[in-house]
Amino acid sequence: MDKSCCAIWAPRLTSLIRIGAGYMLLIHGTAKLFGTPHVGAFEHLQVLSLFGIAGIIELIGGALLLLGLFGRPAAFVLSGLGAAAYLIGHVGASGHFLLPILNKGEAALLYSFVCFLLFLYGPGSWSLDALIRGKKE
Repeated sequence: MDKSCCAIWAPRLTSLIRIGAGYMLLIHGTAKLFGTPHVGAFEHLQVLSLFGIAGIIELIGGALLLLGLFGRPAAFVLSGLGAAAYLIGHVGASGHFLLPILNKGEAALLYSFVCFLLFLYGPGSWSLDALIRGKKE
């Protein structure tokens, strides 16, 4: 693969990763706040609890990430949310810092890393940010 091919496809693949991560985070937010798709653990969720605030951030941040609108700031906040979820909800509950498989924090840690990568690289060429800035593919 030559450099021109990578230069063409990297922003597009970044967009696909952003869209996938944004969709999954949006679904996490709707599950926590609206109970759909149904997740029993969040049935009586208090909106101003840690889970409720996380749901609000996931809902808004996931939607922004999905659309690629304010992509870098949204990804930065979501990266911090993933790190906080890992440290508070998984490490704090189990004490296993370096073993996410034992503390069930793989998803939170992956969201943190993926969102931080999106913060560094930007939302990609298929985004509202790129459309607003007039960037061509």
